[in-house]
Amino acid sequence: GCYGSCRESRQIEQSDQSTPLQVINILGNFVRIWSVYSLYSHLSSTGDSIVGFIFSCFVPASVIFLILQKPWKGRPLPNSQIVPTVVNGGVLALYFVLWAKGLLACRPLVALLAEYAGALLGVLSAALYGRKVNIWKKIGGLAAMLLAYYLLSNGWATRTNSPLYSFGSEPLEKATETTGMKEMVLPITAGILSALRRVLARRVSLKNQLKRRLHAITVASATCFLFPFAMWDTILGSTSDSIVKMQLPSWAYLSTVLFGMVLIFYVDNVAEESLHLVFSSPRHLVVSTGCIIILEILYKMDFSLPGLLLCSVILGFGILEATSLDRSKKRPLEAHEPSNGSLHNQLR
Repeated sequence: GCYGSCRESRQIEQSDQSTPLQVINILGNFVRIWSVYSLYSHLSSTGDSIVGFIFSCFVPASVIFLILQKPWKGRPLPNSQIVPTVVNGGVLALYFVLWAKGLLACRPLVALLAEYAGALLGVLSAALYGRKVNIWKKIGGLAAMLLAYYLLSNGWATRTNSPLYSFGSEPLEKATETTGMKEMVLPITAGILSALRRVLARRVSLKNQLKRRLHAITVASATCFLFPFAMWDTILGSTSDSIVKMQLPSWAYLSTVLFGMVLIFYVDNVAEESLHLVFSSPRHLVVSTGCIIILEILYKMDFSLPGLLLCSVILGFGILEATSLDRSKKRPLEAHEPSNGSLHNQLR
């Protein structure tokens, strides 16, 4: 009885401690998604170069990370950690460029939900290195995810194209056409690259403090990777005055740097280390879906609530099945070998 009461009091104490962290996680994801909608409005209205804009965001973000983390201080980093970290910077740069192009092509709602395509790595790892994992269960999760993205590409989350009943009769800012699976390739590829980047970062170091130092090097490396392409795009780009416009500190620019690059990294770290909430998980999808609903309404987008909820439920089920582990005969050491690298610390 004493053991049970102590256990219950410990659980209540842990739950009280996690409540402020959950609020921070929700607010952090909300402002990050808010920055995505601001970026979409800016790029769709101004026609700025995507590569040049992303590079101009990476420059102050890398400076902020280098000042905060000071990777040159402390124990010297070995080449076995620096080299994969620099390579990971190239993956990060490619992810942001493809994601921004997919954002313009598919709208924020689709681009944000496509970020969860990284759970597809769970199916791939199970097929190649799976141990006691029901491969058919993961294939079912893959089919559910593909079905959700197919419905999104056919406009089921938009009021003009959804066959489901849509709430609200207020006028739309502008109606949207169906995206199509061809345009969905960009954000889905970006989502897989994002998951790959997280797996590489976790493989290099599992210690939180060292992970932050290495992330500063990753962002600086991504800036260096994008520099020649940004210069080439600025010189031979479609808009001759794009570099002048990008120097103006617009809200889209500031929010992308502060919320979309800097703050979200620390928020995800807190969620992963303290709340055991990883990005490619149904719980994270629930938070993102709630934020998307609020911002779709605020920005008066072409939006169908039942269609979005249906696609999110199917996508969440697919993620749950695709990233599931065989818990029946799992040893303690296997808790650190999830089928999807993005599932680290998800199990208790």
